[in-house]
Amino acid sequence: MTPPHITDLPIRALTVDDLRRCADLSEDRGWLREEHKWRLLLAAGNGYGVDAPDGRGLAAACVVTRYGESHAGPELAAIGMVLVADRFARQGLGRRLMTHVCDDVLKGIPLTLHATPYGRPLYEELGFETTGRAEMLRGAFRHEIAPATHETSRIRPATAEDLPRILSLDAEVFGTDRTHMIIRLPAFADQLIVAEDRSGDGTLTGYAAAWPNMDTQVIGPLIAHDTATAQSLVTALAIGTDRELRTDVDVRHEELLAWLKDRGLASVAFNAVMTRDIPGLPGDWTRRWAPLTVAAG
Repeated sequence: MTPPHITDLPIRALTVDDLRRCADLSEDRGWLREEHKWRLLLAAGNGYGVDAPDGRGLAAACVVTRYGESHAGPELAAIGMVLVADRFARQGLGRRLMTHVCDDVLKGIPLTLHATPYGRPLYEELGFETTGRAEMLRGAFRHEIAPATHETSRIRPATAEDLPRILSLDAEVFGTDRTHMIIRLPAFADQLIVAEDRSGDGTLTGYAAAWPNMDTQVIGPLIAHDTATAQSLVTALAIGTDRELRTDVDVRHEELLAWLKDRGLASVAFNAVMTRDIPGLPGDWTRRWAPLTVAAG
């Protein structure tokens, strides 16, 4: 009997039980295993994959994170971690998986993703358009000898009482509700901090988290009402770790990017922010500095 072509194999839902298989697939393609991130994405979102016909794990996988869920469906969905095992590459499997997710699972829902230069041509063929760019930075953060003080905000660790205000600020800035992701931050991140207006009225002017990803500490999400507050949040997170920092910053935030590079972080790569069926990401980009992870939009 002739075995089915790789693109004819069934696509199935992935669960947290597939964590090791997903990490193995990342490693197969030369990525970091990133089990901590995979666990979050599989718990807060939905994974889709194809089992390898040779019985060796997954042939392909991706994750979908839905935002603003209501009776009418989500307002936005982010696609990430699109991977095809090296031995099945360039056989149409990535296109098959993406077509299934975009046109069947998420039909009619506005979509977003971060694309590498390698993946961008396929996404353009599937109807995605580039609507922004993000620069990935990594390096050991150099603290100022005399750190600047920013009078508008006070930085402190977040408490349980802050969560409702964090959720409200996040929905306002992100443009849609992502409660199911943000409520996982206290357990997922090593640090979760807030910026509070110094006037004493308790108004949050920003918040940020830092979480472990292999040998780096990733800063994200990073939300702040101005550059000075974003810098203060990053500085506070950097003080709390001896690891190198990594983050992905919207290229329109030129002042923050220059400041990070002055303090030891170097450019690693650029990714295209792409959307489909929506002219651009919702919300207020001027206060949205870095995503939780590019895999979740």
